[in-house]
Amino acid sequence: MPDREDDFLTSATRLLEKRREMAEVEQALSTQKEEFQMKAESLQQRRTELEQKEEKLKDSLFKFDKFLKENDSKRKRALHKATEERQLAAHKESEALRLQAENQELMHRKKSLLRQQEKNSIYQRYLQRVLERTEEFQEVQEMIDRFNTLMATQNKLLKRELVNQEQTEREKARLLHYQEETRSQILELNNQIAELQSDLEKSRAVVFHWESRWAQIQNTAAENTLRLGRIRMATLNLFQNISKQMNLKTEISMEDTEAQLEKIPEADKVGMT
Repeated sequence: MPDREDDFLTSATRLLEKRREMAEVEQALSTQKEEFQMKAESLQQRRTELEQKEEKLKDSLFKFDKFLKENDSKRKRALHKATEERQLAAHKESEALRLQAENQELMHRKKSLLRQQEKNSIYQRYLQRVLERTEEFQEVQEMIDRFNTLMATQNKLLKRELVNQEQTEREKARLLHYQEETRSQILELNNQIAELQSDLEKSRAVVFHWESRWAQIQNTAAENTLRLGRIRMATLNLFQNISKQMNLKTEISMEDTEAQLEKIPEADKVGMT
């Protein structure tokens, strides 16, 4: 019995020990669960804070980028404006230099005109003395106007003379051109006449040759005709003599020389028999 009690106590002790261990494990798990829950909540809070910080950072970056872009745009506008102002200043400086040079040129021209006026005053005094000695004009300007009128008339006459001279030169050139064309045409016609003359001489030579040939043919034909007439007369006489001697009666025509020539041998044969 004591052994059974000891075994029971041992089993109970073990069971209690296991339960205690399980309670400790459950307590540890619960503690860990609470810690995990707390850590998860802390992490969630941290994540939320990080997301908020990230949004703030993005917003700050966006604002900073916008600030940089605005500053860059302002900087570009400022640079463009500064460039335009420099160009405008350079243009104004160049314009000022040009106006200064033009002013100096005008001053030189003014001095030159004053010197020229001073020189021309001699002519003015001369014209005044001439005006005092003549009764045709009342003022110097009238003399100048008359002189200008005469000069204009002279220029018109010179221009008219120049036009007439140019027209005369054109007519001369046209006449020379016509003469050259006429000479060329005459030369061409002379060449054609020479060629035609040569062709005419050749044609005359050919005509003379054929005329000579024709005369020769006519002479030969006349001789042959005369010879043929003599042969016909001799044949007719011979035929008539033989026919008369042989007392042959025939109806052969006096113009049929061939038949007469054929009949003569036959008559000779008859006479020989």
